[in-house]
Amino acid sequence: MKKAVYAVIVCALIAGTNGILIKYMSDLSTGAIAFFRTMVPIAFLAPVLFSKTHPIFIGNYKKMLLASTINVARIYLYLVAFIFTSIGNAVVLFYSWPIFVFIFETVFFKKPLQTKHVLWLLLAFAGLVITYSNKSFSFENDDIIGMVAAVLSAVTYAITVLMFKSESHNYSKEQTIVFQNLVSAFFFIPFLFFIPDAPLNQIGVGVFYGFLIGIGVFSLFFYGLKHLTASTASSLMYLEVVSAILLGYLLLNEKLTVHTILGGSMIIASSYFITRMNGKLK
Repeated sequence: MKKAVYAVIVCALIAGTNGILIKYMSDLSTGAIAFFRTMVPIAFLAPVLFSKTHPIFIGNYKKMLLASTINVARIYLYLVAFIFTSIGNAVVLFYSWPIFVFIFETVFFKKPLQTKHVLWLLLAFAGLVITYSNKSFSFENDDIIGMVAAVLSAVTYAITVLMFKSESHNYSKEQTIVFQNLVSAFFFIPFLFFIPDAPLNQIGVGVFYGFLIGIGVFSLFFYGLKHLTASTASSLMYLEVVSAILLGYLLLNEKLTVHTILGGSMIIASSYFITRMNGKLK
């Protein structure tokens, strides 16, 4: 379905703002950022949570709540990654998550994988490596914490993608977003006590961050995930890296190098041909 493909592409491009927004909220604690990221979607979609005509606790809701619980760790690790290491390090390592999707689908769901599909995905990952091959990776304590957090976040994200995908036929995208954030929103409430000393503009950015990423990005992603395979949606999300690079160039004055242009081109080409191979752009 073309609309599903385009939805994930737009989702990936918007998601490229993640690192910049997280870095901007430097005066907020990790837990406070996580609170905004999860509570804003819950507050905005409250009617979905309490709807009597379309009850949310139907189907395999216990599985959805388990995925929501795993998502607590995923969100916290994701934020830790961007706070403790560079945006480049965090994005590259986090985007190993489609690899874990392939591994989990193959091992646990016995899903056959086409050789060409795997090769295009490897091309995308190679593009990531080339994009950041001219950047220095420091292994100081903070960087190690951030990089390990990014990998663990990738693993947990891959798990939740597959869990939400398996139940997507039972829930609307709005209900899926509620489940994604439900446990985290309440888990991070105690961090409200650390917000009063933060600048008002950062609190405003926190609310905007929760709306843009928590609702905007994931509405598009879950819509695409409902109509595409998890592997296809995962591969298209590599475009977030290209978005992050361009935003870094435009907003943070980062230089566009040959590595960036070549690696970004490989990522775009991989996403396009994986989609064509799965017959979504006929």
